[in-house]
Amino acid sequence: MRITLSALALALSAGGAMAQSSEVTRHPLPDSDFPILQAVEVPADATLVYLSGTVPQVADEEAEEGSAERYGDTAMQTETTLSSIEAKLESLDLAMGDVVKMQAYLVAPEGADAMDFAGFMDGYTQYFGTEEQPELPTRSVFEVAGLANPDWLVEIEVVAVRP
Repeated sequence: MRITLSALALALSAGGAMAQSSEVTRHPLPDSDFPILQAVEVPADATLVYLSGTVPQVADEEAEEGSAERYGDTAMQTETTLSSIEAKLESLDLAMGDVVKMQAYLVAPEGADAMDFAGFMDGYTQYFGTEEQPELPTRSVFEVAGLANPDWLVEIEVVAVRP
């Protein structure tokens, strides 16, 4: 059986077009309402945008430098960090709903035995899985010994996809 080069090219391009989708596919956790994805599929022709680690912004300008109040608790630090990420994404013509992967690094607050995961979730759920922004990312959360500034309890990296 002889196949011409043009017939082969047509068959390959049609098969490739059927195999690729231009849409991001998000797979929720089965039987769970926890606000992260189990997996996400990004089409081969999508552009991925990697944001560097983003850290908390000063929450209380009046608070003394080096005080816990200056950046706030884990919930406040998560909120200001995500607000900063949102602004960075907007400057790149992206939105929080375009985030497909998140890595969060948390430090245990002074005097605590472990990271404040509940505080992190309080800030996180203001930006993901809301009525206004229902999209969820895949996500990992790590407890670390410290960050570049000893007052920071949170640092977050994200990967977004350009639709």
